Amino acid sequence: MTQGANPVRRLAFWSIPLAFAVLGLKLGAWHLTGSVALLSDGLESIVNVIAALIAFFVIAYAHKPADDDHPYGHSKAEYFSAVIEGVLIVLAALMIVRAAWPAILDPEPIEAPVSGLVVNGIASVINGLWAWLLIRVGRSHRSPALQADGHHILSDVVTSGGVIVGLILALALKMPILDPLLALVVACNVLWQGWKVISSSVNGLMDRAIDPVEEGRIRDVIAVNASGAIEAHDIKTRIAGAMRFVEFHLVVDGHMTVEESHEICDRLEGVIKRAVPGVAVTIHVEPGHKAKDEGVLIK
Repeated sequence: MTQGANPVRRLAFWSIPLAFAVLGLKLGAWHLTGSVALLSDGLESIVNVIAALIAFFVIAYAHKPADDDHPYGHSKAEYFSAVIEGVLIVLAALMIVRAAWPAILDPEPIEAPVSGLVVNGIASVINGLWAWLLIRVGRSHRSPALQADGHHILSDVVTSGGVIVGLILALALKMPILDPLLALVVACNVLWQGWKVISSSVNGLMDRAIDPVEEGRIRDVIAVNASGAIEAHDIKTRIAGAMRFVEFHLVVDGHMTVEESHEICDRLEGVIKRAVPGVAVTIHVEPGHKAKDEGVLIK
């Protein structure tokens, strides 16, 4: 496996067989019981399988080094994976509604409920642990695709928990109509999760600014480590997958030599990269009369 030491690509790879295993367990639970709610849970897991396949190939592409055609790298490709996953989530919700509607018109009793619920519960525990791992690693390595996959699987866990509780109530109250109604509730939750994944990913494609806390850290770093300069202004930031981009204008004395101003820029670039890993820094040097009142004053 060529992804080797890269934890993001490694987790994306192992998400594929795990998604197939969970799908098998959930479809097995549906087969045991005939429950429409469990079928809806299984249909959502089909999306997990497709999403895992897409995420693996997109993450592999996103981690390719920059080239002549993509000088800023390929990291934005991860957002496309997340958008596609969001669309698939919406399609899964529509499939659930289609499966639930006939059962609402003609509800049927649930068979072998205990066995089905146990199997579904095992699948949920596996999903919960895996979702936690995907989200944790995705955040630490700034992988939108891995985080989207983790949040989707986590929503699947919540859905499964609701299904299990609902089916227990349906059995206790002897009201089989609760089964397809619960499936519709699952569909609404799936639609909501799909919307969140799509909106978050589109926001990333629109060059969203980095987190305000990180931007504040960058401003502090500039103020403390740009000795020899006058001030910095027009600080702009953006996110592209795992990459962070920062650019700003640095005002220096008009009589300063190119070499002296370049030394300040090199020092600043190194400190910013240590403060915010994975950041690319662009600095435009300007003479003293270009200073602005709203700029960051150098301490």
